[in-house]
Amino acid sequence: MPRHRDHARRTFSGYLPRVGRSAALATGVGVTAVAVASGYVRSIARGHLFGVTDVPYAPVGLVLGAQVYADGTPSSFLRARLDLGRFLLAQGKVGMLLVSGDHAAPDFDETEAMRRYLVDQGVPADLIVVDRHGYDTYDSSVRARDVFGATKITVITQSYHLPRAVGTARAVGLDAAGVGDDSVRDRRFAWTKGVLRDQLACLKTLSDLSTERRPVLENPTDAVRRALAVSRAMTA
Repeated sequence: MPRHRDHARRTFSGYLPRVGRSAALATGVGVTAVAVASGYVRSIARGHLFGVTDVPYAPVGLVLGAQVYADGTPSSFLRARLDLGRFLLAQGKVGMLLVSGDHAAPDFDETEAMRRYLVDQGVPADLIVVDRHGYDTYDSSVRARDVFGATKITVITQSYHLPRAVGTARAVGLDAAGVGDDSVRDRRFAWTKGVLRDQLACLKTLSDLSTERRPVLENPTDAVRRALAVSRAMTA
């Protein structure tokens, strides 16, 4: 074998273990970072996650957005969140519903789909307030505090997302508890994908919390206060 080929082969064979070690190190660092971020955010939520029967009353039920289909109908995951919010409202566990999501996508308005679904299911429109700039969990939490004036809330989402969602809300100063939905757990692929995505999202959450990132904000509104006044009048 020519000398230059033998040298190239030895160089390449020595290069592979170094690449493998570097990849393993990077993977280990990444896994550790995710674990630390996830553990921190979720630790804040500890003791504040409840079932539908034992969750304490909160004036505001914050329903976090999820996928809406191209025809404007909520996905099964989003319907489950909305149905859970509707149930908590009917049971007197929350006074009104703040639905928070993304209205900016060109093919759908997530928040309008959420509002319309609730109204179609019999929820009085006056008990629904829409947050059209809840682009992620952090944005929804900060805006609930700074735009809508909420102080005590119950977060409503899937159970795999709930610890991060409640942890985020509490980290920004809200008195937050949460109730999680498990009714769509049989959608195994989508559920597992959501679990994995939520773990990774903890890194962004930790970054947002540490930098105190400012979401889209506008002048405060009294829409939540007015909805709660309607709620009190209906139950008086």
